[in-house]
Amino acid sequence: MQQSNTYIITFSIILTVVLGLLLSGTSQVLGPLQKKAEELDAKKQILGAVLDADQLKALKPEEILSFYESRISSKVVDIEGKEVTQNPDGSPMVAEKVNVGKNYKMAPESRLYPIYVYHTEGKPESVESYILPVYGAGLWDEIWGYVALQTDLSTIEGVTFSHKGETPGLGARITSPDVQQRYQGKQIFDESGNLQSVSMQKGEGKDYSEDSHKVDGLSGATITAVGVNNMLKNYLQYYSSFLSSQKSGQQTEVVAVN
Repeated sequence: MQQSNTYIITFSIILTVVLGLLLSGTSQVLGPLQKKAEELDAKKQILGAVLDADQLKALKPEEILSFYESRISSKVVDIEGKEVTQNPDGSPMVAEKVNVGKNYKMAPESRLYPIYVYHTEGKPESVESYILPVYGAGLWDEIWGYVALQTDLSTIEGVTFSHKGETPGLGARITSPDVQQRYQGKQIFDESGNLQSVSMQKGEGKDYSEDSHKVDGLSGATITAVGVNNMLKNYLQYYSSFLSSQKSGQQTEVVAVN
């Protein structure tokens, strides 16, 4: 039986409204779960710079969150190394809420720079390392990570890298523990105190254990390696004012973001 145009239009409107309500309800239900999953993933990546992969893998989700709360404190600085304590609306600045990827699209001098401090167990006043987020571009899309520095603020305690779309088996290997372990013990400053960073070399299979500023490369993933190098050098430079003030023992100046 052929239906009238009015019937078809009415049916379409009702169906659209019902589907819209269903999607809205699903979003409200799943939204908090998605936020919790994102929070857990971010905190796992931060802790990955100071914990080995097996140790982190052994922790359950609730244990990761508990470990993070007991061992990590955080703050935010600007490019001059001054601590930013308030948002433009007057609300407290929270490092975990700073979207580093979104900030990456801004000019470096306009960005916010989170800092995560890893404390000794049971001794919140005792610092073991400083964890700095880094962000950049790989071969196909964004890459990012965290660099943990020992208290001398030059020796790398560990790193963790992630990516959005690097080639499996090639550039995507920046996420593998064996590649990330190459950075442990390397130096970001030279003997004269100049920032030199650490560079992944072209090709793979060479021994750079005697060079404090070089690590072995990724075979077949030169562009990804260059992206990692640029990411590290750029962000370590952005954090250099903070690092210099910490090394000289100066108290971090506090400002409010405009």
